[in-house]
Amino acid sequence: MLYGPLSFVRAGYSQLLMLLCMFIFGTFVFSRYEGLPSLLALFASVSTVTTIGLFTPNNGNVFAMNRNEVIMVIVLMIVSVGSGASLLQSTISVAASEHGRAEAKKRLVRRLRKHIIVYGYSHMGKYITGRLEELGYDYVVITRVPDVYNELLRKEFFVVLETETDIIGALKSAGIENASLVIVSDVNDSDNMRFILTARKLRPDIKIHTVVHDPSLTEMVKDAGANVVIPSTAAVGELLAFSADRDLVGVVLTQNMKAQGINEFTIHAPSPIIGKKLHEVAEMAKIIGAVRDGKVDARVFDGTFTLQEGDTLLVLGEATHIKGQLGEKASRPSHH
Repeated sequence: MLYGPLSFVRAGYSQLLMLLCMFIFGTFVFSRYEGLPSLLALFASVSTVTTIGLFTPNNGNVFAMNRNEVIMVIVLMIVSVGSGASLLQSTISVAASEHGRAEAKKRLVRRLRKHIIVYGYSHMGKYITGRLEELGYDYVVITRVPDVYNELLRKEFFVVLETETDIIGALKSAGIENASLVIVSDVNDSDNMRFILTARKLRPDIKIHTVVHDPSLTEMVKDAGANVVIPSTAAVGELLAFSADRDLVGVVLTQNMKAQGINEFTIHAPSPIIGKKLHEVAEMAKIIGAVRDGKVDARVFDGTFTLQEGDTLLVLGEATHIKGQLGEKASRPSHH
């Protein structure tokens, strides 16, 4: 009711109109038969219609009430109670309906700032929104599938249903003017392209990240306005290939350079790098961190960090190259 009031007004406008008429009718009755001034007559009418009971006709002496007044007050109460009950039923129905929730959600979306718009809710869209949820980001899902839309609405998602003829309307409903990022993850490359072009037209300054399922379209999608383009097949292929290395603990995928693995090496005696400063070892390999006592040490880049036996280095690059640079005796894999 707070964020979608018009939905409730539209659903119960006839009952509201009837209650207003009863207020006016009661004002006339109490003005005519009780001799009350207009404002006090209205107060008496509202008190009676709402059944608060702050006013009693004829000072409570019902036996001496005018017969016509009694009949009119009875009509007033019956009609008012019926209209009130009907209004309550309509309000509950709207609150429980998908249309009512949709209207309230639209209102709430307009209040979002710096949120993320996710286009498409396939398996990839589900993963993306799950991660955004974990990271604490506000997000709005845009989908073209009515069943998915209704399902997400029931789950209390911020969701917008997009029709093929009104992408602009969907983006505006998702609050693109206040969004910080658009993630395009639909299963269809052509739909993704169309969506990117429209989003770029509406917000020339917004960041747009997308996936392409056909790697040959990568440059075309960039030309359409995407800032970051990730080929899905290439990314999966890279991960599967890297997974062959048992020392691998992560993979870095970037726009401008080849994907690289993050390898983990634990230092054991008699390694010659024990006692050396980390920045000295970093001249031989791309050290991105060091783990000591199970935690990434915050001092690794201050120039004073000295390597000890049992430290674990996180190194960016090809595993065989790293082993060659550091030497087989310098460190050996932490996996046995």
